[in-house]
Amino acid sequence: MAILEILHFPDPRLRETTEPVTQFDAALSAFVDDMFETMYDAPGVGLAATQVGDTRRVAVMDCSDDRSGRIVMCNPRILSQEAPEVVDEGCLSVPEHYDRVERYTWVRFAAQDRDGEHFEMEAEGLLAQCVQHELAHLDGGLYIDKLSRLKRERIRRKLAKAARHAAEAGDA
Repeated sequence: MAILEILHFPDPRLRETTEPVTQFDAALSAFVDDMFETMYDAPGVGLAATQVGDTRRVAVMDCSDDRSGRIVMCNPRILSQEAPEVVDEGCLSVPEHYDRVERYTWVRFAAQDRDGEHFEMEAEGLLAQCVQHELAHLDGGLYIDKLSRLKRERIRRKLAKAARHAAEAGDA
C-alpha cells in the first residue's frame, strides 16, 4: 500500500467531475487500499478520488474509532435525505480550516463496492455528513462552496501563503 498525495484547495483538479467506475479489478482494489491508507494517515474519515488526483467516481469512508467501519462507494448516488441541520465541517483538501455548513442528518444512498456489487445503505449523523461531503467532491465540489465568497477567498489566501512558506522552507 502507498500513501497518496492529497491535493489542496485551490488545486483545479479538485474541481474535476468524476467518471463512472467501469473496471472492478485488482487495480481498483489496490487504489481503494491506497485511499484508505492515505485517509487514515491524514487522519480523516473520508476521502474521494478527486482529492488524490484521480477522476474515477470512488470514495472511501470510515467513521468508526477502530477502523472497523470501512465503506467503499463506487458510483454512489443519494436516493433520499432528511432533516437538514448546520454542522461543523472540515476537509483534508482544505487543511486546518473548519466552518459551519448545512447537511442532512439522514441519507439513503446506493453505490457499488470494490467488486462491483450494488448495495443500498442508510446513514445518519457523522456518516450521513461524510456521504454528502464525499459525493460533493465527486461532483467537483468542496464544502467551502457553501460559504460566502469572502470566506472562500480568505481561505484560499491563507492556504496559498502556507504553501509559499512551506516551499521557502524547503529551499532553505
